[in-house]
Amino acid sequence: MVEVEIGRGKRARVGYSFDDISVVPSRRTRDAADVTVSWQLDASLLDIPVIGAPMDSVTSPATAIEMDRLGGVGVLDLEGLWTRYEDPTPYFDQIVNADPAHATAVLQQIYKEPIKSELITQRLNEIRASGAVVAGALSPQRTQEHWRTVVDAGVDLFIIRGTTVSAEHVSSNREPLNLKRFIWELDVPVIVGGAASYTAALHLMRTGAAGVLAGFGGGATTANMRTAGVAVPMATTVAEVAAARREYMDETGGRYVHVIADGQISHSGDLVKAIACGADGVMLGTALARATEAPGRGYHWGAEAYNTKLPRGERVHVGTAGSLDKILYGPATDANGTTNLIGALKHSMAMTGYSDVKEFQRVEISAWMSDLKK
Repeated sequence: MVEVEIGRGKRARVGYSFDDISVVPSRRTRDAADVTVSWQLDASLLDIPVIGAPMDSVTSPATAIEMDRLGGVGVLDLEGLWTRYEDPTPYFDQIVNADPAHATAVLQQIYKEPIKSELITQRLNEIRASGAVVAGALSPQRTQEHWRTVVDAGVDLFIIRGTTVSAEHVSSNREPLNLKRFIWELDVPVIVGGAASYTAALHLMRTGAAGVLAGFGGGATTANMRTAGVAVPMATTVAEVAAARREYMDETGGRYVHVIADGQISHSGDLVKAIACGADGVMLGTALARATEAPGRGYHWGAEAYNTKLPRGERVHVGTAGSLDKILYGPATDANGTTNLIGALKHSMAMTGYSDVKEFQRVEISAWMSDLKK
């Protein structure tokens, strides 16, 4: 890892965002019709390497069902409005119509309502009744309280998702979640994250997780850089976590852990570059929040936005680009990268001669060094 000196006695690692890199065409090309983007995620065979983020502005029971129909997976936030209110519609109205100056206060007030176990069961049953893959997410802080309800409801994928998830969390005031013991005792595949470094990802893989989220999530809605000074360049993060996967495979004699890029993927080119850096799939927030079916109706927010002590996110307006079908499969009517994400991925794979996602992880990448030239 390259380091630079930012002052006497302090060095910094050089990292790259998706904007800093590009995929390099190769000597071979192929017909896009011969490209496959299917993904075997544990027991679930998906047509596309896309997971809808567990954010209230992105995933409802209805959009989770629609995502399954379109070949991906929608993950329901089990700490969101759908598990706090029998009918969350009026509260979505309040959030969408809130004055920008008071949006955070409105979010904080609405999310004070306690999570109800019976609503967790009800929402997951609703998704299962459709025949869709059932996926739900809890934060590390809430997992010990609600995991039994989630497992009893019968999830196919259990996601433990936070800004930063550690296999070695230390706390003096409560018993921390023992991820290794917890995951090995469950009879369902668990995806954990976010992981921002090689070491953190390797530790999470050693807990027995089926997948690791690379990145912090939150993309357009996060204010972590401004409030807490914490952020990661996603291209470097995905590459680091993918390297940890190779190390873990050597350790275990071949056990494969899925790497899922989570954060800063709002356009089709970002999706392409995430997989080129080593991701098996992507978790999309902003890109899917632009769908006409999205519960946020053109607005987007995450859990960081309603923290009662230190909000590290905000409600943002992302607009509407079209239906979920159009966002994923097109046709695109402009070149802004917000629609036909899967078509763009297939086009890039065909342009560089690769026939499937695993092969495409080996594509050559170029880094744009203009900002580093001295």
